[in-house]
Parts: sequence; C-alpha cells; structure tokens
Amino acid sequence: MHRTGILLLAHGSRDPKWRAPFESIEQITRDAASGPVIVSFLESMQPDFIAGVRELAGQAVEVIRVVPVFLAAGAHLRQDLPKLVEEAQSEFPGLTFQVLPAIGETEEIQRSIARYAVGAGP
Repeated sequence: MHRTGILLLAHGSRDPKWRAPFESIEQITRDAASGPVIVSFLESMQPDFIAGVRELAGQAVEVIRVVPVFLAAGAHLRQDLPKLVEEAQSEFPGLTFQVLPAIGETEEIQRSIARYAVGAGP
C-alpha cells in the first residue's frame, strides 16, 4: 500500500475570507484521511499547486491524489492543471499523481446540491 497525500485544489481569490470553506473541507478531509491533506490554489492565494505538492512530498507520500474542488472542469482544469501536474512530475519523478474529476461532476455532489436546493440541506 502506497502512502497517499490528498491535495484539494481550489481556484483562489483576492478576498481572504473566500478561503474559509476550503479550509473547513481541508480539516474535515484531514480528520477522515489516513495520510496528509492540504488545500492549494490556482490563483491569488497560497499555497499554490506546486507549493502544495512540495509540502506533501516532504511528508513522504508516494501518491498525490489531486481533488479539484470545482463544480465543473473549465479551462483551468482541462488546460492549466495538466501542465501543473507535468511540472510537478518532472520535479518529483518518484511521485504518482491521481487527478480526480471536478467534484461537481460527480453524482454524489450533484445529488447533495439538489437535496440542498429543495430544502433537505443542512
């Protein structure tokens, strides 16, 4: 079994309060995971993607599971993320990257949003 780290990837914002729900998701994920977890951002916030990879690599992971915390895969996920993974792979050739689909493209999240929308939310 390989030691797996989870990198939650969010877009980022210039508004520092915007990161609060992602830090909450990070903590909930950390509480449930057996390996290290970090949230990173594509724009305007730190840690950025490569800093997040470096932090996880420093914790002796062999696999990094990239979880895009996006509702859909736009240009950032289709174009920018593969380039970032390629750069990280060249810096850390011993790591394996598993890139998951955007969370909003999963049936579980879609059903959760629908439940929330019709009043069965929190």
